[in-house]
Amino acid sequence: MSGKRVLALYAAILFSFAVILCRLYFLAQNQTYAARAKAQSAVRLALPARRGNFYDHTGALLTGLETQYLALCFPGENSYSRLYAYTDEDGQALLYRNRNRSMPFLLRVERDLYWQGVSCYPFARRYASAPLCQQLIGYLDGEGHGAAGLEKALDKLLTGTGEHDVLLCAVTAQGQLQAGETPQYLRQDSKAVGVQLTISRQMQRAAEAVAVETMTSGCILVLDTASAAVRASVSMPGYDPDNLAASLDAPDSPFLNRVLECYTVGSVFKPVLAAAALEQGAFPEYECTGAAVIDGQTFRCAGGVPHGQIGLEEALEKSCNGYFVRLGQQLGAENLLQAAQRFGFGQEISLAGNLHAASGNLPGAAELAQSGQLANFSFGQGSLLASPVQIAAMMNAIASGGVYHTPFFLECTVDETDGTPLETLAHPQSRRVMSAENAALLREMLCQVVEEGTAQDAAELEDGAGGKTGTAQTGQFDAGGTERKNLWFAGFYPAEKPRWTVIVLQDGQTETAYSSAAIFARLCAMLRTLA
Repeated sequence: MSGKRVLALYAAILFSFAVILCRLYFLAQNQTYAARAKAQSAVRLALPARRGNFYDHTGALLTGLETQYLALCFPGENSYSRLYAYTDEDGQALLYRNRNRSMPFLLRVERDLYWQGVSCYPFARRYASAPLCQQLIGYLDGEGHGAAGLEKALDKLLTGTGEHDVLLCAVTAQGQLQAGETPQYLRQDSKAVGVQLTISRQMQRAAEAVAVETMTSGCILVLDTASAAVRASVSMPGYDPDNLAASLDAPDSPFLNRVLECYTVGSVFKPVLAAAALEQGAFPEYECTGAAVIDGQTFRCAGGVPHGQIGLEEALEKSCNGYFVRLGQQLGAENLLQAAQRFGFGQEISLAGNLHAASGNLPGAAELAQSGQLANFSFGQGSLLASPVQIAAMMNAIASGGVYHTPFFLECTVDETDGTPLETLAHPQSRRVMSAENAALLREMLCQVVEEGTAQDAAELEDGAGGKTGTAQTGQFDAGGTERKNLWFAGFYPAEKPRWTVIVLQDGQTETAYSSAAIFARLCAMLRTLA
């Protein structure tokens, strides 16, 4: 090879080497490439999105009471054998799938494992092991959004933007944390807010305990008499919010919030007629023979037992159907309908968004023009349907001196960082539906129902109580042909200056372990200790 060719070859090699050096220098100075390389070694792990919690009227948590942990797992740390005993079946399956994975991952564990050298990050378990207000609060779907109850009605407020907090881990090609690096916790502001309810956590727990011990199907509702704020709302049976599938085929509709549904009401409606009679000064004497015959139709008292000569007070005490049939005739359909409407029957009660207590059914004037329908309506039967919330509002109006207050469940949204109230969520209204004097007379009569009448199962309460029982036909029968009944008690406690209005309903029953009045008494005895 000639010298010129050798020089040319060397020159070409030197030129190529210079080009490579320049290219390397250019790459080293290019921040875009550097950022891209760094990103390829950084793993972003999403933590559960923050969701606003529910609080009781004092600010105590109703959700998020319990803490769970996410363990940060890296390859080569024997995560499978170390963590297997500290997670559930789903976590164990995740450990198995990721046993040979070359990237970090998060694992739910039952406790903080710092003592094993495992980095763990706390997050709130949405529902406690013994969840509160199940049907009222509702539950979430698989994506973490509200699927029922207030969770669904207030989903936008509780979710905010839905942004997740993030763990940023700088890892090696093998997926292990780079030397000298620690995971970075990046917090995101999701704008989610908490929601304060009118519920009292103590009263709710008490009501739930009583319900579990005494009824299989039904509900309990407790109102603060002065305001009609709902302090406890229980529906039975319950369900497991962490295992919804197990309750899908369960009997007695555990997902149904009975507090908001409508039922036949029976004699618990009679105080409405009593209020109308007192307001008009029309409360006649009546000779009860055990049955009243109206245009050829017979309407019997319970068991067909005659009550003899009675007035309004005795009729309430003994729950005499015949007396109220005659009273309904005397007052007339128009007066009865107006009285029922004043006490809130036939009217929807809103909670939030599309969530509301059903309006029920209030028969119209044309229907009540039929003597038989008017007779049935006069003692709470026929086509009349009402929700426990409506019954509570009616009894609360009597207990609060004749002023009807719309029951409400929500107070406001709150800033969860400092508990500051943000937006008021309920705007309850009040109106006088009967005079204070007549309300006081009616309360005395309802106290007599407890002391001497059909609700004597509540008669032993210290400080006394008042209220009305109700046994309503449903037209539904069990396999043996026995009709299922709705068994009510609507009352107030204590007798003087009532503080709480309490509704107990056992729906669709043929027999029960406890009367609804006895359940009322048991709960009121507990409320007294909480006061």
